[in-house]
Amino acid sequence: MVKIRLKRMGQKKAPFYRIVVADSRSPRDGRFIEEIGTYDPTKDPSEFHVNEELAKKWLANGAQPTEMVGKIFKLAGIEK
Repeated sequence: MVKIRLKRMGQKKAPFYRIVVADSRSPRDGRFIEEIGTYDPTKDPSEFHVNEELAKKWLANGAQPTEMVGKIFKLAGIEK
């Protein structure tokens, strides 16, 4: 099963995430298929950038977004 989820980057206590498409069996920060955006919760308000075309393509192909990625997509105006 393919999921759209967050991959944690950045230093200790300074998280930065990449929004990636990955196999649900691969580890959180492990192998992924494609990177489709970024999310920075440290900024106020939190900042995100999503490649809308790629996100829609993967959603159409049946990829399931995680809860947090779903919220980011909602804010970005990307619907299933």
